[in-house]
Amino acid sequence: MERILITGGAGFLGSQLCSFLLDQKKDIICTDNFFSGDKENIRHLFSHPYFELIRHDIIHPLFVEVDKIYHLACPASPIHYQYNAIKTVKTNVMGTINMLGLAKRTQARILFTSTSEVYGDPEVHPQPEAYWGHVNPIGLRSCYDEGKRVAETLMMDYHRQNNVDIKIARVFNTYGPKMAVKDGRVISNFIVQALKNEPLTIFGEGRQTRSFCYVTDMLQGIIALMEQDDLRGPINLGNPKEHTILELAKKIIHMTGSSSPIIHKPLPSDDPVRRCPDISTARKKLGWEPRVGLEEGLEKTIRYFKEKLNLNPRK
Repeated sequence: MERILITGGAGFLGSQLCSFLLDQKKDIICTDNFFSGDKENIRHLFSHPYFELIRHDIIHPLFVEVDKIYHLACPASPIHYQYNAIKTVKTNVMGTINMLGLAKRTQARILFTSTSEVYGDPEVHPQPEAYWGHVNPIGLRSCYDEGKRVAETLMMDYHRQNNVDIKIARVFNTYGPKMAVKDGRVISNFIVQALKNEPLTIFGEGRQTRSFCYVTDMLQGIIALMEQDDLRGPINLGNPKEHTILELAKKIIHMTGSSSPIIHKPLPSDDPVRRCPDISTARKKLGWEPRVGLEEGLEKTIRYFKEKLNLNPRK
């Protein structure tokens, strides 16, 4: 039986990856320091005979025997990753060095979830993997953007120098059940505000665009990349359909039947104006593309938050 380590395994994406791989009869070691992860996300797995939880911060070495490593650990929301910027950089740099060291020792294949943020505020649209990005190295978001960029560098250097079997996935905006109520990302913010009939906060005029990928689609893309022998990456994984933030806010107000008004606040520094993946490589090399449309995904996510906020309790 394949033994798989998932760092950040109690997070939004990691916890669902744990469940997904357990269903595929894998032996899972989940590690998390619970800074942004939530034990409730994985509580239902505690009694599973092939699930093991280790409370651990990956800026310190971890000694386990594994066949594959899904390296997801890092806060992904600006609220969380800017809370302790130095720790975010350490997680991306020292944490990735530790995971690559583990992969080298155990001869495990390692997949790193990078981010669309490596493209910064892009001057090329949509963004292909060959684009080097337009990133502010000293801004408020740099701890995350540049941290992920350095982690990609480390992945490639460990591959070139030590022949470590690596995969790099550049993950674009992902959403779905198990997002935290105070996650700080736009879809969770809007849904929670709408369900509470509170004002929906838009930064700037709302003309900036994002591309939203439902969590099950993203998991299938990540696993497809891990299982592809000849592809290292980086590979863009995301939904190529673009939506403005204002359009998203109006859609969520309509779908929740909310009476929330929309209010505007100043745009934060270095906030990307347009964000949309070119997924032609994923389509061609992985046979992957998103299947879940925005409305279908939002319906499922809204249902989850209603239960989470106890607005629609199960009978």
